[in-house]
Amino acid sequence: MIDVRKAGSRYSADHGWLKSNFSFSFADYYDPDNMGFGPLRVFNDDTVAPQMGFGSHPHREMEIVSIVLQGQLGHQDSTGRQEVVQPGEVQRMSAGTGIIHSEMNPSATEEVKFLQLWFEPAQYGLVPSYEQKAYDPAKLRNQLLPVVSPVGGEEIAKIHQDLTLYLSRLDAGETIHFQQSEKRRTYLFVMEGELSVNSEATLETRDAARITSTTSLAITASSSAYFMLIDLP
Repeated sequence: MIDVRKAGSRYSADHGWLKSNFSFSFADYYDPDNMGFGPLRVFNDDTVAPQMGFGSHPHREMEIVSIVLQGQLGHQDSTGRQEVVQPGEVQRMSAGTGIIHSEMNPSATEEVKFLQLWFEPAQYGLVPSYEQKAYDPAKLRNQLLPVVSPVGGEEIAKIHQDLTLYLSRLDAGETIHFQQSEKRRTYLFVMEGELSVNSEATLETRDAARITSTTSLAITASSSAYFMLIDLP
């Protein structure tokens, strides 16, 4: 089953300095029928104005992944880490037993656009930790590049859940095939461009698909596309 969720169906909030789109229930948006997809609990598409951001706040028992699409995202947390995340990098933070962090846009002129995903961990009570990995953007072209996985690697952030997050840039007319276990889930999100999935569903910019009971996916770019695929339990 391929359940397409159009970009315009997301909950939107505009706070002036912050523009957000929520794919699942979060903050002031509550929908008991839209609480998550497997362990994927939050998928927020945020734009933060220059020199603004989220001040220090706590988290517990979540695996948090941030991917910057444009600009820079400043990070500081109670483990002592102070970093700047930019396109071509992925950030993973395990909140575990409790962590306090802030996320700020350090630029005086440019907005930061980023995706933040929260996953329920496979195990609770973990020691809080932070990891930031850079990957080669050239490796995204016409293939799925893993950037988050349970094993991790030189260019792959390690997450405490049985999932793999892939990124890809697909040229117009190119197709990627993905094989999936019938008992697992697949989540697709298009950052830019247009895709067709198994010639039965069309996803445009900022559209998503929640896919279940489907073992074979043929993902074709109708126009040049930048997208994310998450293999989930």
